[in-house]
Amino acid sequence: MDLLRYRIRTLFKYKDLIQELVARDLRLKYRRSFLGYVWSVLNPLLTMIVLTIVFTNLLGKKIENYPVYLLSGRMLYDFLKISTTEAMKSVINNSPLLRKVYVPKYIFTLAKVTSCMVDMVLSLGALFIVMVVTGAKFHVTLLLLPFVILQLYIFCCGLGFFLAQLNVFFRDVQHIYGAVLTAWLYCTPIIYQLDERFPRWFHIFVKGFNPLYYYVAQSRDLIYYGRFPGPRVFWGGWVIAFIMLVIGVWSFQRSKDKFILYI
Repeated sequence: MDLLRYRIRTLFKYKDLIQELVARDLRLKYRRSFLGYVWSVLNPLLTMIVLTIVFTNLLGKKIENYPVYLLSGRMLYDFLKISTTEAMKSVINNSPLLRKVYVPKYIFTLAKVTSCMVDMVLSLGALFIVMVVTGAKFHVTLLLLPFVILQLYIFCCGLGFFLAQLNVFFRDVQHIYGAVLTAWLYCTPIIYQLDERFPRWFHIFVKGFNPLYYYVAQSRDLIYYGRFPGPRVFWGGWVIAFIMLVIGVWSFQRSKDKFILYI
């Protein structure tokens, strides 16, 4: 308990640095960009248009209001992909600073995930635009979407910490993780519906061993179906998020003192 209080005090002590790092990441991302922050909305819109054209023709069974169905899951995957990829490189990319001054190493990883979350919140504008254009109903359950984002944020922080410390010792983790993300996308019902066309073993695999499924299912319930998520999916999302956070923090803290020998 004393260690937990110490970690919390340290986090608050460096909150200004975290804010500055998040602001820096957002400035660098849109620096010399003609569209600036508008790209956060335009990018998912363009992706949605391309995928809608392709998959509405490929899918044997057409999904009603496919653009909203797609975006309600795709925006979460994009957040996970970008945030964890950036978090994985956070320690290595800040190695010159870490060699000169003392800064808690996890600050850089946390800042990367946080800046990506801010960017994702901005990209929600694309979802609302699509819902208006397609005539989708705005359900009151939309108000609960921040809870899903918070769950995924906690999960991404944990996974980011784990990948960041692993990448310090094994640089090829970046290439392996890229392949994992591709497989992760297609093992999650984002561009398709998990229905009777798929074998039973695939249903069991996705619902039992794919963490992202819990967050996509919640998001789709709130946005697309206008209903409250089932208790298994809702509480499962929280449990998985905190388990991943504990694993990530534990592995990061256990190996952080060795970073200086490898960066």
